[in-house]
Amino acid sequence: MATPTKALPSAISWTCRQCRLLRGGFETRAQTARLPPSVRRQDFSTTRSSYAEVQIRAAPEIDLSDPEAIPARIVPASPSYFTASPLFNDHVLLLQSLVKKHSSLPIAPPDLTPRAAWLKLSQYRSSVGEKIAASKYTKVLQLLTRLNKIHPKIRPKEVKQILDEFRRPGSEELQKAKPGKIDEYGRSTAIGRRKESSAKVYLVEGTGEVLVNGRSLVQAFPRLHDRESALWALKATERMDKYNIFAMVSGGGVTGQAEAITLGLAKALLVHEPALKPALRRAGCVTSDMRRVERKKPGRLKARKRPTWVKR
Repeated sequence: MATPTKALPSAISWTCRQCRLLRGGFETRAQTARLPPSVRRQDFSTTRSSYAEVQIRAAPEIDLSDPEAIPARIVPASPSYFTASPLFNDHVLLLQSLVKKHSSLPIAPPDLTPRAAWLKLSQYRSSVGEKIAASKYTKVLQLLTRLNKIHPKIRPKEVKQILDEFRRPGSEELQKAKPGKIDEYGRSTAIGRRKESSAKVYLVEGTGEVLVNGRSLVQAFPRLHDRESALWALKATERMDKYNIFAMVSGGGVTGQAEAITLGLAKALLVHEPALKPALRRAGCVTSDMRRVERKKPGRLKARKRPTWVKR
């Protein structure tokens, strides 16, 4: 073993008996070699202190006041660093904390709630660089919608910043709804949809005449409930005998077509009289019903109906 020239700079310094003997010169080794084997075994007996003596030194204290000092260990920038989607989890935690923090703030009515077009799933994936499932991103959209319902006049600054980050580029133009127009014949046009049905409604001032696909209302909708549903917007605002209606419907069933006319008629009526919007909203005529028929599942008779259970 070579003679150590300098002490080890680490916190633990090792000194063995052989090294101490080597410091005395080569004569010690030569003299030891001439001794009988019994004496040599006594000199190098297997005791705990014969092979190594450990001197433990404490590490120097960490100076936290120096920002340029090397930290004791590297700390991740985010608590979600070790998860599969750290940026996505950070966004979810931030949105949940904001919703919980500002849950007591008043919610704006639907008329004053600003329209928002959020980032699409593909745009969000490219922005964070992570593969996010559609179901998980739906939870993010729900949290954003809840924050967007806070009244604009008292909306906190931190909420505005996070909402702006998730807005779709160029959505400022989409937020402004195109105002309806009345053509040279005095007609207002609107489109309504329900399930698989769609209706294009023309509304003009008149005496209360109604035509659906060139037929009378009774011929188009034999059921009384469907006829009342189609004209509910005029009945709720007491305008049954002030406008003529010409509707073209297609797709779906009779009930879906009647409810599609309801939505289209309410939109066309707002072009003539915008002041009726609160009354139509209370009547539920301007809110689009996004419900769809639930699909049939394998092994079931219908969407949820199961076959009758028999023991044998």
